[in-house]
Amino acid sequence: MSAQIPFWQRKRLDEMTQPEWESLCDGCGQCCLQKLEDEDTGEVYHTDLVCRYMDVQSGQCTVYSQRLEKVPECTVLTPETVASYSWLPYTCAYRTLAESRPLADWHPLRSGDPESVHRAGVSVRGRVVSESSVPEEDWEEHIIHWVL
Repeated sequence: MSAQIPFWQRKRLDEMTQPEWESLCDGCGQCCLQKLEDEDTGEVYHTDLVCRYMDVQSGQCTVYSQRLEKVPECTVLTPETVASYSWLPYTCAYRTLAESRPLADWHPLRSGDPESVHRAGVSVRGRVVSESSVPEEDWEEHIIHWVL
């Protein structure tokens, strides 16, 4: 009986295997957006700038297996840390499950189609530019309000 219930409904985040954990990522790319933090208030602002290693056409990381070597400050989500990233979008599967909400119908694990996240308008595909094309002192001009 439990084999018919999807793993994300029958396991806690800390019980998942590494492949199960990785499959929770819907590929939206929102966690790869550069963020600016207001030093006075602590508020985090998202920009339309993405890590230099993201392919802006596909919305995929081009160095995923070596991302921590190339970008030491790259966010690594774990069952222990996911709740501490308050800036994760509401739609993020890791946040969704940590908050005991069901995965959205468009999530690839539910739809069976990795393109469903893009069709649902949840991904950054086609809406971002590489951080390497904008001087850091101009990043404030790239603050956005479309993160879900």
